[in-house]
Amino acid sequence: MIIGVMEMQLSMPANRSLKDKRRVLRSVKDRARAGFNVAIAEVADHDKWCSAHLAAVTVAPDRERAHEVLEGVARSMERRGDAILADYCIQML
Repeated sequence: MIIGVMEMQLSMPANRSLKDKRRVLRSVKDRARAGFNVAIAEVADHDKWCSAHLAAVTVAPDRERAHEVLEGVARSMERRGDAILADYCIQML
């Protein structure tokens, strides 16, 4: 059993308030959960309007499957118009 962890840094330059940020993050997290069956949460930058630091976690039978799932999450983030994936890092535990 492998646990895959991905940390993501998102930029949301169109946000004008924390309310805007929460709306965008709710959509981001809901789509990641529904599309890839990952656990995802905001882990830092809670008070910044235009950026967010998220972590997504998956459990898989092997490293390749865990990496494939997390890369899928990253690719889906890159296609969003309201949040820009600035950076991400995948680790296997």
